[in-house]
Parts: sequence; structure tokens; C-alpha cells
Amino acid sequence: MPASLARTLDSTRFPVIERRLDNGLQILLLPRRSVPAVNYTTFFRVGSRNEEPGRTGLAHFLEHMMFNGAEKYGPKEFDRTLESVGGTSNAYTSHDLTVYFEDFPSEALETVIDLESDRMRALALAEDLFESEREVVKEERRYRVDNDLFGTMEEALASLMFSTHPYRWPVIGWMEDLDASTRQDALRFFRTFYAPNNAVLVVVGDVDPERALGAIEAAYRDIPPGPPVPAVEAVEPEPTAERRTRVDFPSHAPALLLGYRALPATHPDTPVVEIIETALGAGDSSILMERLVYETELASDVHVSHDLRIDGSVFMVFADLPPGGDVSRVEGAIYEELSRIADEGLPAEALSRARSIVRASLLQSLAANGGIAHALGEHQVVFGDWREAFRVIDRYQAITPEDVRRVARELFRDANRSVVTVVPEAA
Repeated sequence: MPASLARTLDSTRFPVIERRLDNGLQILLLPRRSVPAVNYTTFFRVGSRNEEPGRTGLAHFLEHMMFNGAEKYGPKEFDRTLESVGGTSNAYTSHDLTVYFEDFPSEALETVIDLESDRMRALALAEDLFESEREVVKEERRYRVDNDLFGTMEEALASLMFSTHPYRWPVIGWMEDLDASTRQDALRFFRTFYAPNNAVLVVVGDVDPERALGAIEAAYRDIPPGPPVPAVEAVEPEPTAERRTRVDFPSHAPALLLGYRALPATHPDTPVVEIIETALGAGDSSILMERLVYETELASDVHVSHDLRIDGSVFMVFADLPPGGDVSRVEGAIYEELSRIADEGLPAEALSRARSIVRASLLQSLAANGGIAHALGEHQVVFGDWREAFRVIDRYQAITPEDVRRVARELFRDANRSVVTVVPEAA
């Protein structure tokens, strides 16, 4: 491996071109001429953390409305036009970001520029479509949260972990807020956050740089910048004791969800937490899978996740138990493994394995246009510099057993823990 893999990738393999228009739109363009295809991704610095109590779910709701017509392209014409030139589109909303992306043949670039600039400039937000989309979003909430075991438990966990921060509500929003939101609410939200000065545009693929940049500037330059984005009230009291709740759900088997408040995405120790996550839960030979599923058979499945967020990330362990399983035994076994890491660090083999998995995952994501665009844009928006997407690779390699012990001791404190359980009534 090169002494600095990040330097090699940054300087020779990914010669990113940067531009900023007068209206504040930041553009990152990376020509890759090997295949005649392009990924076009727009990042908006807005997610559920930017919402207000009583109007939760607006960021995700607006994501839906972005496909329902603008000034030039009417309802459903965005996807219809894109598909006619061989392209596909998708989007997602998180706590911190809203992201729209298209993959298409390179000859369709100007069509996509026209489509995306149209909806940034003048989203229609027709009243009848707003009302019909409200029902679509409500049904999505029923499917993903109300009628889903993990969705129900995760929503309960957020309410335990956060008492004042906007991270306490779900990205999809509370049902009563979805009912209460109006077209005017959505219009204000759009005008506040969907402005060029609050966006990063990333284009990766088979493009001529000057021609592409010229077309982008011509399409976007007359879109006026928006007002300063309101600051997020990001204060959250430090937890002083474990928080716990049991939720009702029509399940035939018990389930357990543990949550720990972790570090902001930009914290220098965040890569250490990702190594811990990988060692605990990535693959059948991970620590918790071996202990809980294969050795003791206390759980039927275990998932470990580290949800990176701007104001403070969330580390979760979710365990599915077999019918009649003992939640307290599973909980105790998990705590034993977490305490072992906090006391002893990771065994050399486990640390090496985790480094290799994380490194391979990062490198694989940089093999395709979409993966590169996502990495560049996310790091530009969250870290303020797209180069962090490559620098982090070297940071993983530099993590020591003492780093793991130090970070785990702070992360896995009892007072930093929130617990959600589902136990069938007959259990």
C-alpha cells in the first residue's frame, strides 16, 4: 500500500475541478472518460434537523414534491423526460441532507441540467398535487414506521436519546404534523433552503469540462440566492443516566435496540467509532454475530450501525431474538463485549480485519460515478472539503488499540445508553 493512499487518490486519480457561481452554487466536476455515462448529484444542506416542532417531515415531504412539476416541466415530466434519454433518478432525505441524483448516458447531460435547474428555480407545488402527495407520504410512514418493528423501535429510541435537539423526531415526520402541514409551509421551506447558495452540485463521468461548466452556468446563473439559512438549535443536555422504554408491537419474538450518542461526523475520533462498529457487526465473523448468533444462539440476528450526523452521531445495536428469547441475557452479553473493548481494546486480528473491511468498502465506493459523486458531495457539505473523502482512508490505517480503548470507554458509558425493548405479552 502506498505511504499515503489518500495523497495518491487525491492527486492522480481524482482531479476534481471546482467552480462557484455568483449566486453561491458550488460545483465539483470530475471527468471520467472510460465509460460514456454520467452521474449528476445535487446536495442541499437541509434535512429534518432544519425543521420546527409542529412541522416535522417537511424536508422529506418536499423531496417528494420535487418530482411533481416546476415551471418548464410539469407533473411527472421529470422522470418521463429523463427516462426518454435513458436515464434514471432517485433521491433521499436524512437528518442533515437532501440529495437528488441521476445516472444517464453522457449525451443527455444538457437535458439533465435543464431538468434540475428548472426545479431549483421554480418548483410548482400545486395544491392538488400537494394533497395527493401528503397521502403518499403518510402511507410511507405507516409502512416504514408504524407497521415496521425496527422503524417503531428506532423512533422510540430517538425520543429517548434526544430531549431538545431536532434529532428527536423522525425524518419522515410525526403523523399529526404531516396532517397539519400546508402548501404555504412547504413553499416557505423551499424558498429558505432550496437555493443555489445552499447547494453543492457534483458531476462525475464522461463530460468535457469546459462545455459542461458552461452549460451549468448558463442554466443556473439567473437563479437568485436565498436568504441566510436559520441556525439550528443544536444544544442537547449531556445524559446523566441510562434511559429505557418498552414499546408495544405485534411481534411474535422479542427485540432489543441499544443507542449511544456518538461524536459529530467531523470529530477526529469518528473514524475510530467506525472501526468499532465494523469489528462488532460487519459480517458473520464479527464479534457480536459470533457471540450472540453462532456461539450462544441467544439472538437470531444482530445489526450494528453508526449513523453519522453533523451535530452528533448515533451508534446502534439491534438484536432480533427467537420466539421465547431472553432480552436480559442478550443485553448482558452485548454489554460484556462492549466493556471488553473499552477495557482491552480490539484484538490485533479484529482490528486488522476491521481496517481491511472499511478500506475495501471505501475503495469499492470510488469505483463508480455515483459512489464518487456521493463521497465528494457529502464530504464537501459536512466537512467543508471534498478531499476529506480520501484523507479518511489514511486515518483508518493509523488507528491504534489505545485509540479504540479510549474512544470506547467514553462511548459505552452506562449514562450514555438508551434502551428500547419489544417483548410479546405472552413472553
